[in-house]
Amino acid sequence: MALYRGKYQLEGLAKISPEMEKDLDLAYDICMSYRGMFPCEMCGKCCHQPNIIIRPEEVDRVSTAAGVDLYTFMTRYVYQTSDGRILINKKEDGPCPFLGKDRRCTIWEDRPEICDDFPYLVSMFVSIWHLRTRMRTYSTWSATWMRSGRAPRR
Repeated sequence: MALYRGKYQLEGLAKISPEMEKDLDLAYDICMSYRGMFPCEMCGKCCHQPNIIIRPEEVDRVSTAAGVDLYTFMTRYVYQTSDGRILINKKEDGPCPFLGKDRRCTIWEDRPEICDDFPYLVSMFVSIWHLRTRMRTYSTWSATWMRSGRAPRR
């Protein structure tokens, strides 16, 4: 399964057309523009997501924030998938190991970017992808909306 921008696991990404890739980039940029309107509520929901991806360039920073050496971090706190992704090593239904008992992130300032993108960017962007590729309902009107930056009228 391909990763978009190194952090979003999107099924079918490798098969999209150049036009759809442009729409995807535009959707991402629009979602990013709303990010500041949805600050972290310290709910801990991002810490329970099934696949918390750490990009390779984030490994040193996150391991330092966790206060563990790189070897311990790579063998105890994360694992690498067969397709090369680095994921937080957690129980299936359990939280990220960096979620404190007070339900606050213990590596907040240096958390992976995917955690910082939650909830708005992750949920909105992945929803757009799902509608576009799975349900085929996110087509011409949505691409027009994305290019104009204005929501369609009903």
